Amino acid sequence: MIFFLAADAARLARAGYVLAREGVLSLMSPVAAPPLARPLLRIARLIARKDAGSRPARFSAALSRLGPSYVKLGQFLATRPDVVGASVARDLEVLQDRMPIIGQEVAEATVAEAFERPVREVYAQFGPAVAAASIAEVHKAEVEDKDGTRHTVAVKILRPGVERRFSSDMGSFRRIAHFAETNFAEARRLRLETVVDTLARSVSMEMDLRLEAAAYAELAENIGADKEIHVPRVDWDRSGREVLTTEWIDGIKLSDKEALVAAGHDLKEIARVIMQSFLKQAMRDGFFHADMHPGNLFVDAQGRLVIVDCGIMGRLGLKERRFLAEILYGFITRNWRRTAEVHFEAGYVPLHHSVDDFALAIRAIGEPIHSRTADQISMARLLALLLEVTALFDMQTRPELLLLQKTMVVVEGVARSLDPQLDMWKTARPVVEDWIAGNLGPVGQLQRAGGGLSEMAHFATTLPGLLTRTARVMEQLDVATRDGLSLSPASLEGIGRAEAKRAFWGNLALWVIAAALVGIWLG
Repeated sequence: MIFFLAADAARLARAGYVLAREGVLSLMSPVAAPPLARPLLRIARLIARKDAGSRPARFSAALSRLGPSYVKLGQFLATRPDVVGASVARDLEVLQDRMPIIGQEVAEATVAEAFERPVREVYAQFGPAVAAASIAEVHKAEVEDKDGTRHTVAVKILRPGVERRFSSDMGSFRRIAHFAETNFAEARRLRLETVVDTLARSVSMEMDLRLEAAAYAELAENIGADKEIHVPRVDWDRSGREVLTTEWIDGIKLSDKEALVAAGHDLKEIARVIMQSFLKQAMRDGFFHADMHPGNLFVDAQGRLVIVDCGIMGRLGLKERRFLAEILYGFITRNWRRTAEVHFEAGYVPLHHSVDDFALAIRAIGEPIHSRTADQISMARLLALLLEVTALFDMQTRPELLLLQKTMVVVEGVARSLDPQLDMWKTARPVVEDWIAGNLGPVGQLQRAGGGLSEMAHFATTLPGLLTRTARVMEQLDVATRDGLSLSPASLEGIGRAEAKRAFWGNLALWVIAAALVGIWLG
């Protein structure tokens, strides 16, 4: 434990120096900081680079210097304005992976090891990297069918050793979060340990490219009937844990508006498709792309919106989807009372608070933005107000809803960049009303009733067996406790061995630490 604490302290010290040197800590006001932190912030201003650049540039430079774990942490915290604040979250939104490429030889060796054969036998042509991120990089390649036809593909390759680096850093993040929750009430409300666990799960899934391939397939299956959307096909024969091969997309990035207009695409129509596609994914399917920034969105020659990079996905249960639909519908119809009630029904707001007071707070957020076009809505201000309300009414952090909320902000921002006059609420209304009609209306009620009857019938068929097993357990418990509980000699011997083993490793750790300290002292 002492070793881990020392390592964590060293990592924190290095991270603090890099953040100070790149000018990130200079963005914080010493007046707003805790008293103990104010001298450190003043020192940070003295060592900051003079040419640190803009706020986003400072974050990008610092996190890139700290390595892939911190780049990924920065991207993740962009989805958590409740933790870092709305302004910092906005700065982190534009954080781009600026990692060096792993090198052509290393990439080809990774492919050869993954498929146990030379690269030339896997791909007809394997080009250099076209993009490098914190976890993986992408190469352009060609594959050849049996009839000699060639197809262009995108090959995503995991960085060698990235799992070990992430595992070490995640351990430090967990211990720091545990310390914060143990000592600070606000950290407990924000559930920082849950934040780190969510990040760790997300990263572990991203580092197994088989799971990303499955996400591509599930998303494509869900939107199969949506002719306006396309998801690249997965080449399963050339995909595995460390390599993912998908259809190559020749399209125009949404960030290139001039090229979109020159190609004859309707920017307002694209904006509508983006917004409604995301809402369908979230509410209809309960499985949504959670990283829909312009770099992951293209328009192909057929005018379809193409979504790539399924490394970060969100999933919502029926309860969360109903919550989302009713909240959006409440804002659309200005039914603030119902919007407040939904929070209480979902258990997100403690019952000791007043529904009327919460409805008043929701009205304060909703009225200023109702019936305004997107260019008149400050999403940053709206987000800040929502966060103030959650703190005021003791709402605990809901990671899945915050990821959804933040993705909605990003999607709305992308759509607004294409159509500044887009009315988000008017665009969302048809999707929300369709979901409510199908799930909360008469048809939905009948479907749920049928599902409930089916579950009751299934329970009735399993009830006799359940009662028999319960009676058998009770008989065994009665026999075991008739003369008092006792442990068998084998159990006692096992406990003794475990205690002896624990004592041995504890003593060994102490001797190792002592030897290290003596070595440092003598050196």
